[in-house]
Amino acid sequence: MNSVKNYIQENKDRFIAELIELLKMPSISADAAYSQDVLNTSEAVKDALEKAGCDKVEICETPGYPIVYGEKTIDPALPTVLVYGHYDVQPADPIELWDSDPFEPVIKKTDIHPDGAIFARGACDDKGQMFMHVKALEYMVRNNVLPCNVKFMIEGEEEVGSGSLSWFVKNNHEKLKNDIILISDTGMLANDTPSITTGLRGLSYVEVEVTSANRDLHSGLYGGAVANPINVLTKMIASLHDENNHITIPHFYDKVEELSQAERDEMAKAPFSLEAYKKALDIDAVYGEKGYTTTERASIRPTLDVNGIWGGYTGQGAKTVIPSKAYAKISMRLVPNQDNQEITELFTKHFESIAPAGVRVKVTPHHGGQGYVTPTDTPAYQAAVKACKESFGKEPIPVRSGGSIPIVALFEEELGSKSILLGFGLDSDAIHSPNEHYGIFNFLKGIETIPWFYHYFVNNK
Repeated sequence: MNSVKNYIQENKDRFIAELIELLKMPSISADAAYSQDVLNTSEAVKDALEKAGCDKVEICETPGYPIVYGEKTIDPALPTVLVYGHYDVQPADPIELWDSDPFEPVIKKTDIHPDGAIFARGACDDKGQMFMHVKALEYMVRNNVLPCNVKFMIEGEEEVGSGSLSWFVKNNHEKLKNDIILISDTGMLANDTPSITTGLRGLSYVEVEVTSANRDLHSGLYGGAVANPINVLTKMIASLHDENNHITIPHFYDKVEELSQAERDEMAKAPFSLEAYKKALDIDAVYGEKGYTTTERASIRPTLDVNGIWGGYTGQGAKTVIPSKAYAKISMRLVPNQDNQEITELFTKHFESIAPAGVRVKVTPHHGGQGYVTPTDTPAYQAAVKACKESFGKEPIPVRSGGSIPIVALFEEELGSKSILLGFGLDSDAIHSPNEHYGIFNFLKGIETIPWFYHYFVNNK
């Protein structure tokens, strides 16, 4: 095991070059125009797993994009680790805000990443982090130090709700049988502060449509006499929070458990600089629910945010119209015990109830999922702690993430498996944003840490 650092040093240029080739592939699952690119990426992942040492790799057809499944079995009597990741990426929009082509990766040094970072869509979420596991397997196989069996399940629809993965998991219990699921689609607090994610928020995602007249209208002839859907929609959205930024949907908070003061005190121990946070985002003040810290608001409290809003004329020049329709996409991040389907129903009922006369409202649910809390008293969790100590020289800090990986709760429900969320990205890596990047230090440190997890997981069982 001590040879892992040498192996990384000898092969790091190749590792980075291979990752860059993967990042050049625009595997945008949300846009059908890129469907062939998504399929090509699945083939590239299959090839990478075969070269890393998997005995069996297959592209599994699904109702949507395929799942790449791989396995390396050394002894059926030994434990099995199932690695989950995804090869699809978010759309790159708005393209004009990128400093470089999102699918022509470049390496640049930054204050946070003095060793350099790879700038590309999917660099951190999740191609870079998924690829760490492929290279960690390569090291363990080539150096004959793999202590247990490994399975890979790499999907192509995470960014659009993992619909096909749900189908795949429900229909492949035996194929996916495992002792623990290992996921790197989360982050850590800082380059010198490893962390293990112990909780994820759930998600409810909806699209709303407000319709008034049967066509766009002349704003001089009809203005003031017919409801303007954009005016109405913005007022409706504004009413979803009160003056304390508390969500106003009836019964929204019914199942939200307040953290104890002891739990809040423990969260406060995590290193966090409010001034650095504001500087990194170029804002002069933070915002959110009254009575909670920024860390709490972004991790253990539910939220409601508008992700996009449109309607009317947005071209060059002026066009004086009252639009017929207005739209918005809205996401609600949920905490454990909140059921995403119930929250979607509560939102729909409330949003329809506050629509004024003169408009019609339609709510279309999209994807969602439950929140998740990782137990910290298991051998697998302790193996992750020891692995971080080996590679970073210090114990990781447990953190609750504000993000969502909806499939994690399904893994436990369908497979009876717990998940370890061992991520190496940083909040500043701009996932889902222009100029997404992933530190080379983080990428290589992940490859170093993962084999230690396998080592201690087997020895702890």
